[in-house]
Amino acid sequence: MIRLASLTAVAALLAAPALAAPEKYVLDSSHSQIVFSYDHLGFSTSYGMFSGFAGEIMLDAGDRAASSVSVSFPVKSMLTGWQERFDHFMAPEFFGAADDEMVTFTSTAVEMTGENTAKITGDLTLNGVTKPVVLDAVLNAMGDHPMAAKPWAGFSATTTLVRSDYGLGMYAPYVSDNVTLQISVEAMKAE
Repeated sequence: MIRLASLTAVAALLAAPALAAPEKYVLDSSHSQIVFSYDHLGFSTSYGMFSGFAGEIMLDAGDRAASSVSVSFPVKSMLTGWQERFDHFMAPEFFGAADDEMVTFTSTAVEMTGENTAKITGDLTLNGVTKPVVLDAVLNAMGDHPMAAKPWAGFSATTTLVRSDYGLGMYAPYVSDNVTLQISVEAMKAE
C-alpha cells in the first residue's frame, strides 16, 4: 500500500506542470499603435498616432502580476495627418524634439483586476520628464497565430495624460490639457 501511494505521488509530480518562468514576447510593430486625442477649443477632437514602435513583454502566464512591459519610440515618429500640425508639435514651444529623442514606458507593477484585465503602473518619459502613469489594460487574445504558427498575444489599454505635467501645456485650457491614449499591441513569442 505504501509503495502504491509513493508511485501515485511520483506520477502526480511528473504530471504537474513545471512552474513557468516569464517568457519574452516582442511587439509586432506592424500591428501596434498608440492613438492620442484631445479637445481642440471645444470645436473638435483632434487625433494623432504613434505606430511601428518596438518593445517587449515578459509574460508570466502562471502569475500575470509578475509580468512586465517596456516600450520605446522616437517622438518624431508621431503621425498627425497634416504636416503643418506635425511641424508645430516639433517646434520649440512644444517638443522641440531632436531626431533621436525617445518616448519610453517601463512598467513597475501589474495589478490584476480580473481574469484578463489589469492596471499596469509604469514610468513614462516624455519631453525629458518622467512621471508614473497607470494603464487600464486588457488581454484581448492569447494563442497560436493562425498565419505565423507561433504563440501570439494581443493587448489593449487606455490612459489619460495631463500634457502640462510634461512641459507641453501651451494653449491649455483652451486646447485640453488632458490627452487620452488608446493603445493596441500585438506581440509574438521571441525565438
